[in-house]
Amino acid sequence: MPVKLLFIGDIIGKAGRQALSRELHRLVDRHLVDIVVANGENAAGGFGLTEEVAGDLFKLGINVITSGNHIWDKKDALDFIRREERLLRPANYPEGAPGRGSTVAITAGGIKVAVLNLEGRVFMNNLECPFRKADREVAALKEVTPVILVDFHAEASSEKATLGWYLDGRVSAVVGTHTHVQTADERILPGGTAYITDTGMTGAFDSVIGMRKEEAISKFLTQLPVKFEVAKGNVRLNGVLVEIDEKSGRAVGIERINIGCD
Repeated sequence: MPVKLLFIGDIIGKAGRQALSRELHRLVDRHLVDIVVANGENAAGGFGLTEEVAGDLFKLGINVITSGNHIWDKKDALDFIRREERLLRPANYPEGAPGRGSTVAITAGGIKVAVLNLEGRVFMNNLECPFRKADREVAALKEVTPVILVDFHAEASSEKATLGWYLDGRVSAVVGTHTHVQTADERILPGGTAYITDTGMTGAFDSVIGMRKEEAISKFLTQLPVKFEVAKGNVRLNGVLVEIDEKSGRAVGIERINIGCD
């Protein structure tokens, strides 16, 4: 039987956490999921992650939390990210940044699943090259397991697609995060790597990428600073289910998840 990995798109504030509380266990049971990975960088108030919120996500059944450029938005993240091996920040941050960029989780059946977190550079921070960092990280992880998931937290769809092709045949899946809009281009590349440009978000869809639309409209009309707040209406859970051959590490299936949670 293949390893079934459920990846949850960017969790946005309380609305996203409530969606997980209502639906995650049903999804895991329905699809016989072996491991759950989620991007949680916006899970605390829509910006950043606290130790308390991370603990709640782990209690819900998430095995590994990935992140991106907002992981540093809450001050206590700088401390607890050093201690929590199940929480990742992008691996291509400069040397000296706290935390880790990859980890290896073990399913209930004893299968090792590696998770690598990377951040893009187009319209993003000026970090180490994610492509060359991926070369080194993937080589090391392959010494442990052939089953490797990459969360590429990036703005440009072209950069995400390029990394997908670059890593095709070397990792099990490359899933995009950050834009909060689920794309319809899920596929398995010729080398056996499952790919999707963006997994979407888990939060309120009567919004602008999870935030109240009123503040977003005001900002675009006036160009003045506004305080964004997490939206509440039409809550949905986005993600992908990836099936992976445990021996070869090749993906054998990828399916988009998009379900209402109100």
